[in-house]
Amino acid sequence: MRHFLSVITFSLLLFVGASASAQTLKFGHIDFQGLISTMPEREVAQKAMAKMQTDLESQLAVMQKEYQTKGQEYVALVKQATITDAIRQAKEGDIQSLQERIQTFQQQAQDNLQKEETKQFQPVVEKARKAIGEVAKEQGMLYVFEVNSVLYFNAAQSTDMMPLVKTKLGLK
Repeated sequence: MRHFLSVITFSLLLFVGASASAQTLKFGHIDFQGLISTMPEREVAQKAMAKMQTDLESQLAVMQKEYQTKGQEYVALVKQATITDAIRQAKEGDIQSLQERIQTFQQQAQDNLQKEETKQFQPVVEKARKAIGEVAKEQGMLYVFEVNSVLYFNAAQSTDMMPLVKTKLGLK
């Protein structure tokens, strides 16, 4: 009898343990870029980026105009038969120096744009990730997948996190 009770107790513990481990696993999915595109902070960041890009393009245009003017002046001087080698070399040096400055400016401008993009968009991305994490915790999610980087998922067995996260962020 004692052995029988031990077997029943063991079986009961096994059954309770198996049912506890068979809880439903919850998965979620979200279009992260779609979420970012609905956030008003993204628009602010894009406007800042557009302004910076316009400012850099304006400066580049001034430099290119100067380069074009110096090139035209050089061509006009070369057509004159009286130009000395020293003047010709000096003008060529000026034009080459300006061309190098333009190339350096373009590279620096590209680097600055990339740094500014990171600076502007990082807070937006962090805010979105934080909201997703909070909603996932509240909903008891095991994983939340980014739909654009998953090859396959069964939407019927995964919760669409977009409406929940938008609500969390106060978006429509």
